[in-house]
Amino acid sequence: MAAKEVAGSLPVPNVQQLASSSNVVPIRYIRPELKLQRVSSDDEYVQVPVVDMSKLDGNDGGELAKLHSACRDWGFFQVINHGVGEGVILKMKADIQEFFSQPIQVKMDSAQLPDSIEGYGQAFVVSEEQKLDWGDMLFIITQPINRRNVGLWPKIPSSFRATLEQYSTELEKLARCLLTSMARNLGLESEKLLTTFNEGLQGMRMNYYPPCEQANKVIGLAPHSDGSGLTLLTQVNEVQGLQIRKDGKWVPIHPIQGAFIVNIGDMIEIMSNGEYKSIEHRAIVNHKKERLSIAAFHNPNANVMIGPLPDILIKDQKQQAAKYKSISHQDYMKLAGKIKLDGKDKGFIHHMKIQTE
Repeated sequence: MAAKEVAGSLPVPNVQQLASSSNVVPIRYIRPELKLQRVSSDDEYVQVPVVDMSKLDGNDGGELAKLHSACRDWGFFQVINHGVGEGVILKMKADIQEFFSQPIQVKMDSAQLPDSIEGYGQAFVVSEEQKLDWGDMLFIITQPINRRNVGLWPKIPSSFRATLEQYSTELEKLARCLLTSMARNLGLESEKLLTTFNEGLQGMRMNYYPPCEQANKVIGLAPHSDGSGLTLLTQVNEVQGLQIRKDGKWVPIHPIQGAFIVNIGDMIEIMSNGEYKSIEHRAIVNHKKERLSIAAFHNPNANVMIGPLPDILIKDQKQQAAKYKSISHQDYMKLAGKIKLDGKDKGFIHHMKIQTE
């Protein structure tokens, strides 16, 4: 989502610094509701679907069906053989780790500006009473090029800018490949979906979740669904923490080495008229080890209408009822900016649904 289309955050303490200086967790980070939430046990655990991109490129019907089921029934999946070079991924991981290892003064050179979520800090902090997430982030707009604010791009490590530019380009290609296959599964001409994402915003959220001795009482990232179109996630280190809500329980995702975790965002759910699902998810923290991840959000073009695609609403030559409103991208982003993602709201998608008797 665009940094200047959404209200900025109030300044809050740096969690990495807070965690390293004290074992006492401030009350604003304590989440009493966590005790009441159910997490799948090892006996109940089921891995999210794994999609082989090399088979999708070969028009493998079975793999296309697996992708379709993943988008429809899970909203999350992992992709392997995705074509993004291992060296590109490893370099991005190394540079992110180096950035977060810098002294606070260095990281603050990329600090968020007023009325913007772009930069180093936290997102969607809108009141002094709001519960806070146990984590810091660096959010950067990477595509299109004319939307970049390179003044916020870290100067340390010196390779960061070149690394992020290459990583950004490769993930945009991967996102378009996935959208092409999704369009086919939805019975659309690929261009009908791809053109809505031409010159769309790509934003990178790089997350740092410090360890916490009271990890069962804090949350790294509160439950939410992504307001964007499509998200590609890379786990930087070996510490797990991503969980999705499935059948009333929180299900942990165990990342496959070298894979990307992909999830459907609210905009794709709306465009598909609910056939594909944007799923609520969260990030928990580890009591001994830090966790780092990189989420790349891909959005439609700012000039498109956000609503069910016309071709989706025609099945078997019959007009189907739209389950979601259609509004301009600008109005959608204004709506998104008004919704506080503090763990109590299920996300933007709830406000877009057409209520029926």
